[in-house]
Amino acid sequence: MARHGNVCLPLVLFSAAVVLAGCNSGASVSGTFDRNYKVSGPIRLELTNASGDVDITGSADGKVHVRGEVRASGFGFENPRTRLDDTLANPPIEQRGDTIRIGKEMSRMRNISIAYTIQVPRDTEVSSTLASGAQTIRGVRGPVKVQAASGVIRVEKIERDTQLTTLSGTVSATDIGDDVRVSSASGSVTVSNARGDVRVNAISGIISVSNPGGRIEADTASGEVEIHGAAKDVKAHAASGRVFVQGNPGADNYWELRTVSGAVQLGVPASANLHLSAEAVSGEIRTDIPIVIEEQGKHSLRAHMGSGGGRVDVHTVSGEIRVSGTK
Repeated sequence: MARHGNVCLPLVLFSAAVVLAGCNSGASVSGTFDRNYKVSGPIRLELTNASGDVDITGSADGKVHVRGEVRASGFGFENPRTRLDDTLANPPIEQRGDTIRIGKEMSRMRNISIAYTIQVPRDTEVSSTLASGAQTIRGVRGPVKVQAASGVIRVEKIERDTQLTTLSGTVSATDIGDDVRVSSASGSVTVSNARGDVRVNAISGIISVSNPGGRIEADTASGEVEIHGAAKDVKAHAASGRVFVQGNPGADNYWELRTVSGAVQLGVPASANLHLSAEAVSGEIRTDIPIVIEEQGKHSLRAHMGSGGGRVDVHTVSGEIRVSGTK
């Protein structure tokens, strides 16, 4: 997992570079533009935006449609109407072969905010960077790479791998056909129905992963980790917060569940085969399902269920450990 201190450094630099471009003050005027682009075969969409929401959707017509809702503001000698008319007549979009670039020439975007609604062919790779605003991307093949300084990120029905990074805002990834990587400084992270591996690194916020198809690595400095339906390797770490993992480690997988300050809850079926090693430096260890105890101390436990199998190591410094049964 990446170190917390470096989780979003590129976004800090990006935000500093575009803050003036995206700043809106004084009187404002608004308008819209629409552009269509013909493409053939797989394409790449590259988008950079200082301010404004972005909605990207895969379509079946094999074309690229871009609608921009523009707001221009200014004060003093600036004329927002002139800036608006210039942007509507010459939107910051260019096409070069199979690549569509949106948001070029950031220097032109001072006191300009653009909300984009974009339809692209399903066979599209997306790279999107936004300083302020919500981003939604759905129904494309990918891969998808999204960065945000501030705002919600939501991706759905992506066939290939997805990489999401934010300084502040919630992140949601649903129905991903490959690996998912998420880095978040502040905000909750939810990943569901990912067929590949899931790796989430958060400084502050709740991490929730459900129905993963591959391995899981979830790490938070301040917040909870909650995993449902784990069936492969799991590493779930929290410096301050609860760790909850439900699933079945199977015969060969390894689960490492750790928190410094908080409880650890483990939910497995009564039919599971596993080796359990648990240590609570300052707290109790409780089990609600039958286990075979091999060694037990005041704050430690070694045991197995069934014929043994996957290894489950659980550790907390301050908090209890509880093992419960699931259906």
